[in-house]
Amino acid sequence: MSGEFELIDRITADLEVRDDVLLPVGDDAAVLRLSGDTVVTTDMLIENVHFKRQWSPARAVGRKAVAVNVSDVESMGARPSSVVVALAFPKDLDQAWVAEFEEGVKEECATAGVSLVGGDLSSAAIIAVCVTAIGDLEGRRPVTRSGANAGEVVAVCGRLGWSAGGLAVLQRGFRSPKELVAEHLTPTVPYGQGALASAAGATSMLDISDGLLADLGHLVERSDVGIDVETARVEIPEGVERVAAATGKPALGFVLAGGEDHALAATFRNEAVVPAGWTVVGSVNDSGKVTVDGVAWEGSTGWDHFG
Repeated sequence: MSGEFELIDRITADLEVRDDVLLPVGDDAAVLRLSGDTVVTTDMLIENVHFKRQWSPARAVGRKAVAVNVSDVESMGARPSSVVVALAFPKDLDQAWVAEFEEGVKEECATAGVSLVGGDLSSAAIIAVCVTAIGDLEGRRPVTRSGANAGEVVAVCGRLGWSAGGLAVLQRGFRSPKELVAEHLTPTVPYGQGALASAAGATSMLDISDGLLADLGHLVERSDVGIDVETARVEIPEGVERVAAATGKPALGFVLAGGEDHALAATFRNEAVVPAGWTVVGSVNDSGKVTVDGVAWEGSTGWDHFG
């Protein structure tokens, strides 16, 4: 294994940065010039909690670490700008793992349109990744969880149920359907859609990470409204149907409560203003709770680390 500073030099070599980065890697901190208010978020990936090495290639872990953080920036209606990445790993970890991880980070940064502007390295008993993502509101107001109103519609953008289906497959020792497994390893974030939703007048928005119903519950609580999801409007992907049949679990449960989707959910004043690429799945009311087809959902609504 190379020393810490050799690793840093290799990771930061030939980094591409965007125009809003005034001072990139090389000093104690980076310097950015953003045109509007700044959005900041952070998230962690812990080995054997968020990923397993026997399932997840290092490149996929690097990509996922960036994706799940930038998704939160998108959910505020901001333009993603930059990330800093802190990585801790065992001293005896194969150097090739670290090299593939850094390539994954750079790949997802390019896909998301963000600059890698710093980070940290440390030794640890297991692999742990912490990413901080920064976004630029570019003069827009942030789209929060607290702006939904009764009479509006709820729409989603992204892939629901794919990640949960992929996890179910991996837990059974299989790797098919491949598209679901790939989605669990590296989520497909709808980059650019957060700002698009904001421009279309989204009244509230959030990242779907714990499961659609669980996360809509956060929106209901913050906005003091109710939400009803209409299952006739919810798409169930063919791969999810296959996994549901194989596991004996309801396909709808994967889509409504699976978690780790990193899609976006937002409320809009009416269906006419919902942007292309978004799907209306329900409506906002004043019930104070989340329902499915007008009744309470029986079963888990999503993931809870301490539940």
